Amino acid sequence: MTNSFILEVAIILLFIATLVGLVTRRLRVPYTVGLVFVGLALGLMNQYQAINLPTFIVELGSIVRETITAQMILGGLVTPLLFEAAFHLSWDDLRRDLGLILALAVPGVLLTTLLVGIIVTLGAELTGIEITLSIALVFGAMVSATDPVSVVALFRTLGVPKRLQVLMEGESLFNDGTAIVIFALIEAIVFSAQPSSGGALILTQLTEFVRVAGGGLGVGLFLGWLVSQMIIQIDDHLIETTLTAVLAFGAYLMAEQLHVSGVLAVVAAGLVNGNIGPRGMSPTTRIVVTNFWELAAFLSNSFLFLLIGLEMRLDELSSSWQLILLATLAVLLARAVVIYGLTLLNRSVPWRWSHVLLWGGLRGAISLALALSLPLTAGTQIQSMVFGVVLFTIIVQGGSMQQFVRRINLVERSEMK
Repeated sequence: MTNSFILEVAIILLFIATLVGLVTRRLRVPYTVGLVFVGLALGLMNQYQAINLPTFIVELGSIVRETITAQMILGGLVTPLLFEAAFHLSWDDLRRDLGLILALAVPGVLLTTLLVGIIVTLGAELTGIEITLSIALVFGAMVSATDPVSVVALFRTLGVPKRLQVLMEGESLFNDGTAIVIFALIEAIVFSAQPSSGGALILTQLTEFVRVAGGGLGVGLFLGWLVSQMIIQIDDHLIETTLTAVLAFGAYLMAEQLHVSGVLAVVAAGLVNGNIGPRGMSPTTRIVVTNFWELAAFLSNSFLFLLIGLEMRLDELSSSWQLILLATLAVLLARAVVIYGLTLLNRSVPWRWSHVLLWGGLRGAISLALALSLPLTAGTQIQSMVFGVVLFTIIVQGGSMQQFVRRINLVERSEMK
């Protein structure tokens, strides 16, 4: 596949995303939900060829599925989203609820993985569906990370309390890396061809978890500090903006080369650079950097949610509807246990916020990337479950979030404002 062909695909996807943005703005429908629906429509055109459109457009879903890999999603699309969110997250805001955020992002992710695996296994036994506990745990790890990008964007528009935004965004930033590491460890245990005693294997994987997560954070912290010191010495808005881009993608690539968590490296680099770097920036540079990363996040978001729709195959999802229904219920129940359990320990979090954290726990890019990374021999059943859960959370939970937030009176900004 030539570079010019890939460029053509990217331009057409970007043009489609722009049209979707214009239409959803008029209809007051969440932009990301509109992108997923358009992706699904293109996939149906490819399947049934019911509408006489150019072959390139009709087969766009197949082209994307053959081209996109898990590493392309994580390195190319998720990296800008993570860095932009981390860059604009104030350390002072984060520090207030850092304990709860880390509890949700580390033990919360592990607990979600275990609960989802157990619930899916028990539900499968009751309904006669064949699925083993090990496969259910792999699925649990894949959907343990939340991806509330569209929800946080909606919160900023509506004027939802800043602290609630920080809670949701902070959890998402840190649990992405945790979920990827836990998934890799469970996958290694489940699909390992090498015989090993259970205790020794678990101890080895726990040690690997600390190395991968800690190494990723270390790489990000060092590179974030280094680039921040460079920015302080420079007074050129174009060079400084370029340095932030080099930092974001460079942190991911360097961490992956060192076989540590690239996602956590990006988060750490964004946090350090966003809290130290602006001190040495002129007002012009701050405006340019903010606008640059806002555009980068918008483009990544557009490609990502359109890709989610294109990756879905409704015929496969409909044939696995019982399994997907069971998986969705398991994810919601596990999320409820984690959210209500951990927020009860933190009395300063209002009870209404717990409802929002529960319903706002969408699944998206990370789950999709992990599903695509599975070997073909083990991936079909789990992929259908993951795609079904992602589709439900984006369309049902994401689509109803605005009404939900208004219903429980969390909107602090009037229509005029």
